[in-house]
Amino acid sequence: MLALFGAFAIGVVALRQWLRSQPGAARVIAHAGDLPVGGSLIFQFPTPTDPCILIRPAADTYLAFSRLCTHNACPIFYRFDLNEFICPCHNGAFSASDGSVLQGPPPKPLPRVSLELRGSEIVAKDLIRA
Repeated sequence: MLALFGAFAIGVVALRQWLRSQPGAARVIAHAGDLPVGGSLIFQFPTPTDPCILIRPAADTYLAFSRLCTHNACPIFYRFDLNEFICPCHNGAFSASDGSVLQGPPPKPLPRVSLELRGSEIVAKDLIRA
């Protein structure tokens, strides 16, 4: 019975890794103008269990990143005044411009969500891991 459970668990992990490696279907995550300058919006992409964050640092700029710190997967928070994402778990910080690590223990940058503006729709296209 234990061997059967182990095989099942390995299969679930393998399936999850395979699903994460597949490109997500592009989808509308917001509309231009819905988010104020300096604002942020949490959304799920590419799967319903992958939290991401959309920010609007300037009137004509929208950026999106994974919302999970690359150190221990704690949720990050946007600080418009600092142009940073802050991870409160271990005092990590990332650039809100490109997701690069600014301080703390995170070992790599935040994965970026590629966006496309289609009319007034902001569309998430792909999750790009560094």
